[in-house]
Amino acid sequence: MDRSLHDRLTVIDGLQYSNWDRGLFEELRAGGLSAVHVTLAYWEDARATLRLIGDWHRRFEQHGDLIVPARSADDVVAAKASGRTAIIFGFQNCSPIEEDLSLVQIFHELGVRIMQLTYNNQSVLGGGCSEAADSGLPRFGREVIAEMNRVGMVIDLSHSGERTTLEAIAASGRPVAISHADPLFLHENVRNKSGRVLRALAESGGMLGFSLYPLHIGPGCTLERFCAAEARTAEMIGVEHLGFGTDTVRNWPDPVLDWMRHGRWTRGTGPAPRWPDWPDWFRTPADFPNLTEGLLAVGFGEADVARIMGGNWLDFFRRSFAPA
Repeated sequence: MDRSLHDRLTVIDGLQYSNWDRGLFEELRAGGLSAVHVTLAYWEDARATLRLIGDWHRRFEQHGDLIVPARSADDVVAAKASGRTAIIFGFQNCSPIEEDLSLVQIFHELGVRIMQLTYNNQSVLGGGCSEAADSGLPRFGREVIAEMNRVGMVIDLSHSGERTTLEAIAASGRPVAISHADPLFLHENVRNKSGRVLRALAESGGMLGFSLYPLHIGPGCTLERFCAAEARTAEMIGVEHLGFGTDTVRNWPDPVLDWMRHGRWTRGTGPAPRWPDWPDWFRTPADFPNLTEGLLAVGFGEADVARIMGGNWLDFFRRSFAPA
């Protein structure tokens, strides 16, 4: 393909979780990534999360020619101009704040810009998508949402149940994100979102990052089918609310997936999970140019492709990362 358009774009991935090393940072550059929201924590407490932030500080020192920390949209723009990838910190669960409201601001000051209320399970902030009954938002969940709104930390509802998601959208005074999930019509999966949720998200000014995780897109999903689903969603809720959150995972052994699924809260049942095989059109972030090509092929114009590939996320960051 002609990469000239792709290379001009600000390309943003709304979620990745990898065992980062220089080779993976080179993959980001090969794919033309201007920014990536990286997962710091799933089940970690505050102390363990601080250590992970320290690990990233060392990566910035060692690989500063490839990556740079980002706390604002302007940092993403500067990273693009310098030929580097901006790294945005986020949590896939609320465990790092340890039921202490003050830790929301503290972690924001340390660069954390996005936090999920839940990771599949019931949390102190809301119901997870894997629970049989969705509790909705408890009192503490509403307090944390208000505090996240105040300091400029994005509420991420990717792994929340439907009731919790809808109540969080209604409770938040600022737009929220579903950083890595797909419409339920693309594939029936507990992590994917109903039309009701997508419409509420858009009405609030929020963002949906389309996931490429194999369990979310379904077996045998082609690039054309995936991008056609993005086109259908654009018709439903507007192209201005769409981006990518690939949910890419790289360089992790299978036991890490078991830990992600089970943490310390269960012994697990049945055989240990294994990482799924990724589609041949998106095996690593170096394949991001295929997404640009796929969007063009299903009828998106260049301006809308630019928005979906990263322009919408950049606008969302401008509105979301600063204190209210």
